[in-house]
Amino acid sequence: MIDAVSAWLGASGLDYERDGDVFTVVLPGEHKLRTTCSLQAGSHSLSVNAFVSRHPDENTAEVHRWLLERNRRLFAVSYAIDQLGDIYLVARIPDAAVTVDLLDQVMGSILSEADGSFNTILEMGFRSAIEREWRWRLSRGEPTANLAAFEHLRPVD
Repeated sequence: MIDAVSAWLGASGLDYERDGDVFTVVLPGEHKLRTTCSLQAGSHSLSVNAFVSRHPDENTAEVHRWLLERNRRLFAVSYAIDQLGDIYLVARIPDAAVTVDLLDQVMGSILSEADGSFNTILEMGFRSAIEREWRWRLSRGEPTANLAAFEHLRPVD
């Protein structure tokens, strides 16, 4: 299992760190610029955890419902929350199934989902903060380029 993880990481060209049986890699994205993933080799399986977002500031039930509905469509990964309510994508792969090809599919699924769903999660769970940020930046003439995905939340006045 560790050989397959090492081979996938080597072939990926991504920088990673290893601490014993735990590998940490950052997947680069377009909307979510960095998705940090931990791959931990256990005695019978590989555990993959990828941080997606901190706990929502608002509409928590709506965000959680959306995540659960998304779980039905995902390949090999699912959304989960930790004790703080932070959002992760997780996978558990049996030792015998861990191959470079399967890791490529799982990590691709994590990257695609984390990057593709990031703005939706932000809009549902942090809408008020985004609107406040728009108002603050506009009032001070600050750059708004990184708010472009939320142009529809820009104040009208």
